[in-house]
Formats: sequence, C-alpha cells, structure tokens
Amino acid sequence: MYAHLRYIYGEAYYYNTTETGTDEVTYGQSADENFLAADLSGRAALNANNSRADRVWSAAFPNINTASGIIKNASAVGTVSPALVAEARFFRAFDYFLLVQTFGGVPLDLGAGELQFNTNPIRTSTRNTVPEVYTKAVFPDLLTAINDLPATPRVIGGVTKTLARLYLSKAYLTYAWWLENPNNIPTYPASQRTDPDGHDAKWYYQKAYDIAADGIDNPGDYRLQPTYYDVNVGTNDRNAETMLYADHTESSQLYNGGDLAFGSGGAPDNFAGWMLTWNYTAIRTTGTYPNKPNAAFSSVQREAVQALGRPWVRMAPTIGAITTTFADKTNDSRYDGTFTTVYRGNWPKAGGELPTTALNASNLPVNPGDAILTFLNTEPATAITYPSGAGASGVGGGVLPGRADWVIGPNGISRIAYPGLWKLGPYRTDSGTGLGSPNAGSTRPYYIAKFSELYFIAAEAAVKGATTKGGKSARELINVIRARAGKWRFDNNGNVTKVQDNSAAMVAATPATIDINYILAERSREYYGEGYRWYDLVRTQKWNELAGTYRIGGNNFGDHTPATVTRTIQPYHYLRPIPQSQLDAMDVPADVKAAYQNPGYQ
Repeated sequence: MYAHLRYIYGEAYYYNTTETGTDEVTYGQSADENFLAADLSGRAALNANNSRADRVWSAAFPNINTASGIIKNASAVGTVSPALVAEARFFRAFDYFLLVQTFGGVPLDLGAGELQFNTNPIRTSTRNTVPEVYTKAVFPDLLTAINDLPATPRVIGGVTKTLARLYLSKAYLTYAWWLENPNNIPTYPASQRTDPDGHDAKWYYQKAYDIAADGIDNPGDYRLQPTYYDVNVGTNDRNAETMLYADHTESSQLYNGGDLAFGSGGAPDNFAGWMLTWNYTAIRTTGTYPNKPNAAFSSVQREAVQALGRPWVRMAPTIGAITTTFADKTNDSRYDGTFTTVYRGNWPKAGGELPTTALNASNLPVNPGDAILTFLNTEPATAITYPSGAGASGVGGGVLPGRADWVIGPNGISRIAYPGLWKLGPYRTDSGTGLGSPNAGSTRPYYIAKFSELYFIAAEAAVKGATTKGGKSARELINVIRARAGKWRFDNNGNVTKVQDNSAAMVAATPATIDINYILAERSREYYGEGYRWYDLVRTQKWNELAGTYRIGGNNFGDHTPATVTRTIQPYHYLRPIPQSQLDAMDVPADVKAAYQNPGYQ
C-alpha cells in the first residue's frame, strides 16, 4: 500500500494534471498533448485518452481491493492487530478521497459487494454518488483509523492518528464545499447536494475545523520545521513536518523502485521534478583555451544537485506566480525556498579540456561557482539589454551594467526559460566530485502530506464560518505559517548563510480579515508546485476566477514579450474524464459506457 503511492506521486504525467492549467503553471516549450490539453488554452482538447488522471484510477482501485481484503480477513488470521488493519482502512479512505475529488462518484462495489474484497474478474461497473463515497467509505474508514492507529508511526513514514486527522479534516472540508456548491458546478453521477446523514455544509465546516485543531493540539511526533528552507532541502528529507510520502532511496535500486543511473520516464520513478526544469545546459560562456580559438561552452552542466537536475521543459511557471503570488521576496523566504533563480558555473565537474579564462556577460570573467545566469526577483531600475534571439548567452539572457551574469527579469520569463523548481530537485550523496547521475529519477521521497496543512485546513474552515478556539482564529493560524516563512537560515540562491527573522513584518502584513482568496494565495506560497493546486481551485470553485487568464513569454530563446492567454474552463472540467482504459475494459453496451463517462467527455 505504501509502494502504490509511487505510481501516483512523483509520476510526472499525473503531476501535470495537478498543476498545469492552474494559476501556478502552464505548459512549457517541450510539452506534448498531455500538457497542452491540461492547460485548457486551446492547444488540445482534454479527453479520456490524454487526461493523465488515469494514473490515479489505475493505481487506486487495486489498492482499495487489497485494503478490503485485509479488513475482511484480518480477524480470521487472529494475529493482525487493529492498528495494522487501521493502516489498510486509512489507505482505502485515502484512495477513495483522491478518486472522488478527481472524478466525482466512483464505484464502491468492485464485484463482490460494496467495500467487499473481490477475487473474480468483472467487466461491469456502477458508479456510486459523491455523498455515498464520502459517507460510506471515506469518513467511516478515517474515523476508525483515528481510533485504532498509533500516535507514533509503526515504521518511518508510517500512518498515524494525526495523519488520519489531517485527511478526515480535509475530507470534511472538501465535502462541505461540495454541499454548498457556491457556483453551481454540476456533479456526476447526478445527485442532490444533500447529505444522507442529514448534516449541512456548516456542520461539516465545523467538523473540519475541530478535527484539524485536534491534530494541531495532538501532533505526536510531527512538528513544524524552524524555517521553510528546512522543510524542502534534500539534506533534511523525511523531517518531522512530512507526514506521508512516496519513498525512494539511493542506497538500493530494488527498494528505490527505479534505476539509480537513468530514469525511465515512467512510474514508479520519481520524475515529476523534471517537468518544471528548463534546459539550462544551453547557457553559454566564452572560454579561452591554450590550443584553440576562443569558443562558447556549456558553463552550467546537467548535475544531480537540487538546484539543477534533468530538464524536460514540459511545464513552466506563469508570470503571475512569480510576480503576484510571490510578490514579497524580501521578508518571505518561500520564493527562495521554492525556485532556482541563480544558475552557477559547474563546468570543471564535466572533465575534459578546461578554459583558462571564462568570459560571460559584458565580457566579464567568471569562475566555477559564480552566477552565470540569474532570474531577477524584480524588474531593475535600469532596463535590461536583451539580445535579438538567443544571443551570446545561448538562451536570450540580457545584460546589466557591471554584472558578469546574464539576467532575465520576471516579465521576461517564457515557456523555454524560467526559474526552476528547486524544492523538487534531486539530492544524491554518491556524486563524488563529478556531475553524478542527473538523468536518474529522484531518489528523494515525494511529499504527499505535511503537518503544516492542518493550520490551513482549520483556517479555511474558520473563514467558512466554523466557531474557533482561543488562539486559533483564521488569522492566528495563518500567521503561524507566515511567521515561520519570515525566518531565514540560508539564502538558497545567494548560496550563503543568512540568519534573519522577518516574522514580525510577515505577521504585520497579514490582512486583519482573512478571506478564501487569501487562504488560497498562502497555500500557493507554501505548496507551490507540489501537486495541491488543481484540487484547491476545484474544491473552492475558484478555478476560473484565479486561473482563467495568465501571462507568459513564447517558445523561443530571446522571447521576453509576455502574452496574455485565456483559458476556456467549463463547469464540466471540474471533474476529470473517466480513463479510456476503464471504458475499454468494460463489457457493456455503448450507451452504458457513455453514461459511465463524465458529461462533457462523452
């Protein structure tokens, strides 16, 4: 059950469905149809073949059936503890919660009855309604899991009471929004927006708040890390803030689940981080050589370090994410702890003939470790001089007086040149003095759940009207996260120790009244690029409002003129299509298959 997470999380095509098409991410220069379709900007139509939410469907249902077998048969064995059965209940609820958020109502009967273990092939299927999935599967299993799971994990990364509280509170919150349905988004299979247990949205918002607050007050072994940098730096993987992850390791190819030298580009490799990595190896610097004329060379080589990794250029951050979401790059450490904005020379690690002198922007000298290209935090007072096309930098980098590094301003990022996603970059200890194995999938865990999210869930429920406890108003909860974001111990892109506490300024800048849009902006600052965003926008029905348009430059190096792109986000897009593989496997009449598919994709 833990291993099945690798077929969903870290799987790059599913990752695409969680980010592309949101206010965080659009498609990159090398995008194929899967990414173009997910963007909903007219390049390709989303359908049952190119929606890679199929990864959830194909991985979740076998695991659900295995969980049902454990739940059914454990008592007959006699030596299986309730705590171990509770782990199976957690994963069954986890998978059903993921499925119902993604597709709407899904089948509870896999062939032997609702929530029963099935041992025979079946080629028919009937979908349950959204309320049935929540009230029959998700909520009961998580309530039992909270009761029977231990407070501390059985194994490193194992599920616990507090993790189950996180998912129950999030499920209550999501279901409350579904019941409220503020923008009249259709559901499928068609059903009334009423709760079979007779509760209304307000009741579920309160339950979400209470359970999340209980998780904060009873953390077990979990705790917030002292700085945001500590949450995501590879040297601190599996820290106490990370509650659930799809795990990988560099110590064993078998247990890693993928080749340690070269990634397959498919599950169970962790290769999601490649997607938001641009081809920085195209950056050029001029070298002086003893035995040949001056020549341009690749000064930033592909390397298995967190700031670099393997470029695929399938996804790109929107300009709005850089300029608006992360507007405060001075007090708030989260921009620096999310993106790679400075690309440093590492050419000696590649071996071969080395230049005696390297000249970069403005013909100024640079050394290994120096900044070769920088994506600036803000547009400078002095206008950047950009070349026509790729220019001497090879990537359209501009020049500022007195600077040896090529520069690109925030408004100059494009689908081909943009800040990389540092937080998902690789970390290896076996690279020696060379470039390591940058073409392998990441051997780091892919984080799925973090203790910090309990604060966001409780805050969102409070904004939606839940009665709060002392010290846990929406603003107070969000300020716990914002205060931590103001604490620096290392300037990631400056590559220098930076001990600074801007917590007071961060707290002072928090609005007196928190609304849903502010919660969503804070969630984006905290979890940018981690696979949360599509679900956040769908849950709150803010997708069209916040992501209906975006700005980005073009597909060619040197294109620094941003265009405004409009997306066509229809109400039916709030559910992903049932995968074609599921429809093809069903031995039923064509009209039954059509009725099984979500409307808009038939």
